[in-house]
Amino acid sequence: MARGIRALRARIFPDNWAGLLGEITLANFVVCGLSGILLATLYDPSTEQVFYAGPYEPLHGIGMSRALESTLQISFEVQGGLLLRQVHNWSASLMIATLIVHILHIYFSGRFRAPARLRWLALFALLFVAMGAGMTGSILPDDMLSGSSLAVLDGILKAIPLIGLRMSDTLFQGQFPSGAIGTMYPLHLYALPTLMAVLFAAIAYLGLPDRPGRLAVLRGDVLEDAAGPGAAARPRPLRLIAARTGGTILITFAIVTGFSAAVSVNPVWSYGPADPGNAAAGAGAVWYLAFLDGAQRLVPPGWELVVADRTVVLALLAPITLVGVFFVAALAYPFLESRFARGRARRAPGGKPHHHPVRTSVGVAAIVFYGTLWAAAGSDVIALLFQLSNARVIQVLQLTLLLGPLLGFAVTWFLCAGLRRREAEIAEHGMPTGRIIRTPEGGYIEAHAPVQGAGALESAGGRRLDAGS
Repeated sequence: MARGIRALRARIFPDNWAGLLGEITLANFVVCGLSGILLATLYDPSTEQVFYAGPYEPLHGIGMSRALESTLQISFEVQGGLLLRQVHNWSASLMIATLIVHILHIYFSGRFRAPARLRWLALFALLFVAMGAGMTGSILPDDMLSGSSLAVLDGILKAIPLIGLRMSDTLFQGQFPSGAIGTMYPLHLYALPTLMAVLFAAIAYLGLPDRPGRLAVLRGDVLEDAAGPGAAARPRPLRLIAARTGGTILITFAIVTGFSAAVSVNPVWSYGPADPGNAAAGAGAVWYLAFLDGAQRLVPPGWELVVADRTVVLALLAPITLVGVFFVAALAYPFLESRFARGRARRAPGGKPHHHPVRTSVGVAAIVFYGTLWAAAGSDVIALLFQLSNARVIQVLQLTLLLGPLLGFAVTWFLCAGLRRREAEIAEHGMPTGRIIRTPEGGYIEAHAPVQGAGALESAGGRRLDAGS
């Protein structure tokens, strides 16, 4: 009876990090979508100028757009409106965070290889669309913080040769910065959420890897191994999957609500209305787009070229190009590894991370590269916190961007090599027990337990070593 209960529990709640992270991401999407639908019924995307006369006295008589006024009304006049805004913001951030962790887990566990390459591409597409949805949503309040972000975006667009000015005019509809609301609102409310739902469905259709290199697909009323009926499939009825996913959504909603009630994000009343001639002090990009801001800060000053009487600002184009190459390389990595991997790496798509030192070292180097860009976005905060000059912090981060990935690759490579040597020694000599015995010649050696499976490893504590001694 107990064994049957444990088996049923393993089927409903499998010990599978890939599945759990995927479900948490989906749960945050559901919470974010439902809260967004409720907010859409209360928010007014109009850029019509009004004078604020609501309950927040510091802004009394201040001219602002109807969009910001409706956001303040949701925050202060609608019962539960502020909590609803917080839930929407927190669920969006947690969705992107868990998606990034999910992608890292897929990478280091080797679950991106055939036949899961399309799923790898779909996960990155979902990440890009989610970031776009977050960016479009962050500018809708039309406050000073969103206006500062739009000023940066306007500069990036205008730095693009030939088509930059046209793209800026299209985005802002000739009215900077409030004109962007008319462009961003339908994208944020309709286009991007629909695309995200399609990508979630595509990822679910492609299947969730139950084991490295294997996929589970929907056949009839159960999920089976993609290798076919002849493989060791572990069917899971859809009603059990629905129960588990529903529970994950409820738990996620409870956690997001707790965060939203305790920690405030995007307090638009603290910044005031957007102003083309001003920027919010300490304003920065949202955390999931901070790597773009950091890349721009690390570019040395004066990077410009004059081509055909046109000034090309490399200080904006260079970081965008660098980040673009980084993500293209990430998308192409499964195909590159399949093309160039040889021997064991090609035969064993899964395994522990240290069994694939090249893949693991490249992943750590990429994390160091991305982390440096992300940290550079807060260079001014770091300088203020440690009482340093911002120029000195930027110099250190520039050096880290060049040498950090190489150092991370080398250290990870040696760690993987050390772990593999240790495994080889254990396989040859047995598991160290910590028990010292004296030889007939008068010397001392450590007793080893033979490794023949999980039972031998569990008995390596010293209780069953008499025969080996």
